[in-house]
Amino acid sequence: MTTLLENCQTQPNKLILDDISWEKFEQIETIFQDVERVRFIYLDGVLEIMILGTEHEYYKRTISLLLDAYLRAKNIRFYSSGSATLGNKEITGRKEPDESYNFHTKKDIPDLIIEVIVTSSDINILEIYRRLGILEVWFYEDGLLTVYSLKSNQYIKVNQSELLPELNLETFTKYINYHDQYDAVTDFVNELH
Repeated sequence: MTTLLENCQTQPNKLILDDISWEKFEQIETIFQDVERVRFIYLDGVLEIMILGTEHEYYKRTISLLLDAYLRAKNIRFYSSGSATLGNKEITGRKEPDESYNFHTKKDIPDLIIEVIVTSSDINILEIYRRLGILEVWFYEDGLLTVYSLKSNQYIKVNQSELLPELNLETFTKYINYHDQYDAVTDFVNELH
């Protein structure tokens, strides 16, 4: 009988465990429930435990502040669910997104997921979101914003958000990378008017 640590790999800020049953995953998750900045990604028996740093949190918050400002400026009704955990045993996958949004009405499954990647995952995050039917996923990594849209049950990389077609992603990304978070939101709002 193998022990839990015999099936693991470690990398900076993350631990990957193979051959983990859903029940074992839930036990591990319960152990860490009160530990801040620890995130779990689970898909088909592979569990990744990540520790989020200050850089991750800074960009996550900057993106949400900018997007909230844009949505309010354009009078687009939205419901932010933050990092509410998504997934279940039936899809054999679960993940806490960095940010999640519904547009126009509140729904159980978000329309948009935003992921900030500082340490890349070994698990196919898009597969978890595909199984849930998330319409659009944005990845921010190394100063770039990449958008994936769900079409015919597959994600396609697109140049423009289909949920927010009037949002200029080049301008939006410029403000994500701005020198100061407060100034970024202020200047972005001024540019919108």
